[in-house]
Amino acid sequence: MSLGPRLYAELRGDRAIWAIIAVLAIFSVLVVYSSTGTLAYRRLAGNTEAILIKHFIIVAGGLFLTYLAHLTHYMKYSRWAPILLVLSVPLLLYTIAFGTDINDARRWIEVPFVGITFQTSDFAKLSLIIYVAREISSKQDYIKDFNSAFLPIIVPVLIICGLIAPADLSTAILLFFTCVAMMFVGRVAIQYIVLLLLLGVVVFAMLILLGEFFPDIVRSETWVSRVREFMEEPDGGYQVQQAKIAMANGGWMGLGPGNSIQRNYLPSPYSDFIYAIVVEEYGILTGFLLILLYALLFFRATRLVTKSPKAFGAILVIGLSISLVLQAFVNIAVSVHLVPVTGVTLPMISMGGTSVLFTCISFGIILSVSKYIESVSE
Repeated sequence: MSLGPRLYAELRGDRAIWAIIAVLAIFSVLVVYSSTGTLAYRRLAGNTEAILIKHFIIVAGGLFLTYLAHLTHYMKYSRWAPILLVLSVPLLLYTIAFGTDINDARRWIEVPFVGITFQTSDFAKLSLIIYVAREISSKQDYIKDFNSAFLPIIVPVLIICGLIAPADLSTAILLFFTCVAMMFVGRVAIQYIVLLLLLGVVVFAMLILLGEFFPDIVRSETWVSRVREFMEEPDGGYQVQQAKIAMANGGWMGLGPGNSIQRNYLPSPYSDFIYAIVVEEYGILTGFLLILLYALLFFRATRLVTKSPKAFGAILVIGLSISLVLQAFVNIAVSVHLVPVTGVTLPMISMGGTSVLFTCISFGIILSVSKYIESVSE
């Protein structure tokens, strides 16, 4: 059997989602290689090939994790969910207390004896989504009861989001509203969704207050300054202005691969503002194509929700797809100055080890549900 048919047989599940993953992975390698020239000059004496090889290995490893995750029956994730959630809490607490400080934020911990940093919020985000899907699906018959909504669902959401927020408010907010959407889709009584929203506001207010006393832990001053900059600067701050220049340079067709000018001026062109580099080098049309790919991902995921015979699979897919697509659209919105600067990456495109790996695992879990639906319908 030739490679094509053999690969087609191995990769079960929604083929459109597999295609989306492949296109995003190719874009990632091309754009990260192009946008890391300044980073390579500062850290590796201009050796961009070293960054390319490292990122290629991470992407390839992520795709392998996608394959492994899609082979695992998705109901196993339900059984693992409580353990994963319990592990998330000490990891987040350790990050707050002893995390590695990068760009004035403690989001990473260093793996002992290896020297590799690990972003614990990515692990906690995936764990919470799986756990919330498990709890909602296991209580479908009495989800309107207070005891089945408050302690099993609302409290874990507040704890995990509250522990992520001090160093990474944008991720915490996106995760919070992902859980709200999952509760809505899972037919949780509206009063408990409103209760979660109100308690979320209370937790956020408490974090603002703590930021006054512990500015090294809770980055409330950064939050306020970014919102103020967004409200008071019609053209955005320096980062957004450089992103706009990059996209204006690109025009409809782009300057061509590797020809970005603003990568030398734009902070984090390989992560937070990588969408601007995509548009500069490949044009506005390609920028629209990326948006359509993420929209197609959400559309294919909603098809799985309608076909899934089990509530856990449906709620899990909707939670993971909302998380990925919402993060993508927020990242893009930052570059075009629709929302304040957030610091979230473009899923599967931006450079980053933990982010890429857990994004790939999320894709794999979605494909695991799809594979099961395929096997049932055959």
